[in-house]
Amino acid sequence: MSVAEIDLDHAWERLSSEATAVLIDVRTEAEWSFVGIPDLSTINKPVKLVEWTTFPSGAPNADFVAQASDGLDPSQPLLMLCRSGARSRAAGSALAAAGFTDVSNVSAGFEGDVGPDNHRHGGWKEALPWIQQ
Repeated sequence: MSVAEIDLDHAWERLSSEATAVLIDVRTEAEWSFVGIPDLSTINKPVKLVEWTTFPSGAPNADFVAQASDGLDPSQPLLMLCRSGARSRAAGSALAAAGFTDVSNVSAGFEGDVGPDNHRHGGWKEALPWIQQ
């Protein structure tokens, strides 16, 4: 099973309209604390926060699949999110390999790509609800 790519509008649409759709943010605890997290409170959903790699070492989270899949059904739609879409694609692939059948990567990520001004633009934080923890 491969991981589909999904843009921000379609990600929000799926999360809003599909009761079982889950957003899994795979950034580090430091990123959640200092940069912010998606806010799904207006659609009455939590965000599942599971590190793909740990901070500050950058070591892979050996328990990622178990932690991310805890309480989920393999047929549930999973939308994966990281800073810019790379870690979340890899994490989504791990979940697809573990048997999840509907996995999408939010390609813009939480912060988006680096622009000519050396700032990140085009991600969740610029277009959709988020909060600072």
